[in-house]
Amino acid sequence: MRASAKIFWILGVFFLIVAIAYGFVTGTYEPHGIETVGFPAILALSGLGFMIAMALTLAYRKNSINPSDDLDAEVSREAGVQGSFSPYSWAPLWASLGAALCFLGVAAGWWIFAFGIMFAIYGVLSWVLEFSIGQHAH
Repeated sequence: MRASAKIFWILGVFFLIVAIAYGFVTGTYEPHGIETVGFPAILALSGLGFMIAMALTLAYRKNSINPSDDLDAEVSREAGVQGSFSPYSWAPLWASLGAALCFLGVAAGWWIFAFGIMFAIYGVLSWVLEFSIGQHAH
C-alpha cells in the first residue's frame, strides 16, 4: 500500500503542475481566456489522485505492513480471501444496460433516457441488495 500511495501522490502533484501550466497557456493564447473544459478536468484528475493517495496513506498507517511492501515477502503471503463476490449475478448486466441506455438517451432522445433510468435503478438496487434477498441471502 505504501508504494501505491507514493505513486498516487506523485500523480496528484504531476497533474496539478500540468493543470497550472495548461491554465496558463490557454489563458495566454486563447481569445476567450482559460479553456473551460480541459482545465477543470485536469484539476479534477489531480484531486482524484490526491484523494486516492490520502485513502491509501491512511489505510497503510492503520493496518500492518502489507506483503507488497515487504521486499522479502513470499507470493503465498498474499493468498487468501480477496473479497466477497456473488456467483451468477445478473445485476451488473442490468446496471450497465441502464447506463448505456442513459448515454444513448442523451444523444438520441429523452424517452430512451427514462428507460435507462429504470434499468439502472433496478440493476443498482438488485446489486446492493443481492446478499439480503434471494439465493445468496445471509
